[in-house]
Formats: sequence, structure tokens, C-alpha cells
Amino acid sequence: MDVLVLIDKLDDLVHNAKAVPLTDQVRIDREEIYDILDQMRATIPEEIKQARWIVKERQEMLAEAKRECDRILGEAREQAVREASQTEIVRLAERQAQDILDEARRGARETRLEMEDWADGILQTLETNLDKFLGAVKRGRERLQERSQESVVAGISVDGDGDDSQSY
Repeated sequence: MDVLVLIDKLDDLVHNAKAVPLTDQVRIDREEIYDILDQMRATIPEEIKQARWIVKERQEMLAEAKRECDRILGEAREQAVREASQTEIVRLAERQAQDILDEARRGARETRLEMEDWADGILQTLETNLDKFLGAVKRGRERLQERSQESVVAGISVDGDGDDSQSY
């Protein structure tokens, strides 16, 4: 489940909690909160795993591009050696080898840049989701703190009205 959906569920749970009569406090089902928190704990590591997987895939693609580049370069060198007896053919082979090498390097560079952009986008999304998650948690804590302070203030005004009507 998406972390943002879980944050919304937690926010709704706090926002729609039943009020305790004659106080500003609310009743929240502890099990529901623990369930949502457990789901969050399970979801966040999965998103981190996905980001790590993306980085690993990018590295593997770059390694594959390098191997392909090395293979093509090796083939070009072998071809140049086979045709070394003829000067013009050798020059042509060297030019072709250089063209192949340049093309392979350009392709590897483009692939690397595309994978880095893609990985950066995924990591940006993860960062944004984590920022939203932290904001929701902070808002929830602030709401709870405000309600707690309101309860304390309400308790002081009820108990501190100067009326000592205790019976002994």
C-alpha cells in the first residue's frame, strides 16, 4: 500500500475520532493506529528496496554497456590486425574502429545519463513521499498536543474557579 494512503488513513482516524464527553480529548482505537503504523513500516522499506534495485539495475546496465563497448573495440582491433597487410585497408579499419568506439561510448554515455535521470526521478518521488509523510506525522502530533493543551487549560478553568465546594 502507498505510504501517502496510509498517512491519509491515520489523519482521518485522528480527525474523526470520537470526543470524550466533557473534555477536548478524543478516543482512538489503539489497534487501528498500530495496524496503520505497521503497514507504514512495511511499505517504506519496500520503497527503499525499489530505489536500491533501480540503482543496481543502472549499474548493471552501465557494466553491460562497457562490456559491449569492450567487445566491439576488441572486434575492431582483431579486424584491423587481419587486414594489416594492406595499408589503405588498415587505415579504413582504424577509422571504422574509432567510429564504432565513438558510437559505443556515445551510446553508453546516453544510457548512463538516462538511467541516472530515471533513478533520480524515482528517488525524488521517494523523497517527496517521505517529506509528505513527515509533514502528516508532525500535523498529527501538533493536533494531539493542541488537544492535550486545550484539555489542560479546560481542566484549570474548571478546577481553578475559586469555588471550594468540597464536602468533608
